[in-house]
Amino acid sequence: MTSCDSVGTPMAMKHLDANLSGTPVDQMKYQSMVGALMYLTTSRRDIVHATCYCARYQAKPTEKHLTAVKRIFQYLKDTINMGLWYPKDTGFELTAFSDSDHAGCLDSRKSTSGGIQFLGGDKLVSWSSRKQDCTLMSSVEATYVSLSA
Repeated sequence: MTSCDSVGTPMAMKHLDANLSGTPVDQMKYQSMVGALMYLTTSRRDIVHATCYCARYQAKPTEKHLTAVKRIFQYLKDTINMGLWYPKDTGFELTAFSDSDHAGCLDSRKSTSGGIQFLGGDKLVSWSSRKQDCTLMSSVEATYVSLSA
């Protein structure tokens, strides 16, 4: 991956799906790569969503899924010096945002929730991205479930 081209975003615009007809890849290699990315998500909030999408397909990864994981590593190549930094003068005002997509998973039609919390207005302290447990009928319902998580 040292000689690969870099990309500007960790994930392509189109969503991943189970791709049952795709060429299978080495499951251990795929899981190892996703595991390394999961470790990085503790300090790299910009790859959380893309990594969580790729983690959904660890049971039967295909070339399409491996390409998506490699794209995250390509993104990390140019953003290696990014991270979290908290100065001593951080205030205690907590601001939170939450959102979801409606039926974004092409396989199960379940929504993905995301949320972030800032301390002192601009210091990110918490973030999450996860697939919702239930299938919902509207984007409003998906947003309410996201808020309650």
